[in-house]
Amino acid sequence: MTPDLELIHKPIHESFRAWAHGYPHVVAKWHFHPEYELHIITTSTGKFFVGDHIGSYAPGNLVLTGPNLPHNWVSELAEGVSLPARDLVLQFSSDFIDRCALLFPEMAPLKTLLGEAGRGLQFPDALGLRLAPLMCELTTAQGPRRVELFARLFGELCDCRERRALASVTYLAQAGRYMSSTINLVLAYIKQNITLDFCEQDVADVAEMNTLKFTRFFRKHTGTSFIHYVNQERIALACDLLMNTDMKVTDICYRTGFNNLSNFNRQFLAHKQMSPSKFRSCLHMNMPESFP
Repeated sequence: MTPDLELIHKPIHESFRAWAHGYPHVVAKWHFHPEYELHIITTSTGKFFVGDHIGSYAPGNLVLTGPNLPHNWVSELAEGVSLPARDLVLQFSSDFIDRCALLFPEMAPLKTLLGEAGRGLQFPDALGLRLAPLMCELTTAQGPRRVELFARLFGELCDCRERRALASVTYLAQAGRYMSSTINLVLAYIKQNITLDFCEQDVADVAEMNTLKFTRFFRKHTGTSFIHYVNQERIALACDLLMNTDMKVTDICYRTGFNNLSNFNRQFLAHKQMSPSKFRSCLHMNMPESFP
């Protein structure tokens, strides 16, 4: 089965993404992404899949995956049951680590660890349980504390000699082949054209489907509607511009692909429970140094 591409949105003012989610969730599927990922399961048991490896997991399951290595965790739950919290996730790019290594020679052990992550690395559950509070704090930490927590987490991982590789030596993560799948071509098209004016039929044409078939196809693979997904991507871009530029809200509206201000404000309110102006005001109160 071809894995889906996950598009990871890292705020411009942050070096890495740390977050938590429950299960089921739109990203809880067989998928891949160019970023490294550190993953801790906090509740439930089930099966996990990394490359060609299949294993059982319990709370504390701690896995590090390398770029473009497909992975998924499937909880053993009764039908209709959901978990409000299950996964703690830390994602970062190779470029981020390369830049850190240039500045800090002390990062050499981490480079070695990440070199092993191409096949996926599993660490003892006991370590995962011990590091879970740090990962949980990292999801909301700001400023230098984020860097401190990142360093502590990977210091522990580098010191752990009980880690083991998951995928077989012969397994190859082939992002080019994955990207040729229809859903990944569609997601890539949306990402590349997110600031432009396009409609569902335009993307259905990329998938070589009629609109009705594409609508069902898109929801099956992403867990949401085409319109909701596109608006979500555009609002994420708008948040970055509100946080990291002094562009006017009206300019941001059109810069992010919305064709009128009232729709932009309505969608922003639906996704963030506040207006764009209030979002920026809250940011000013908490991070006034972010703007010139």
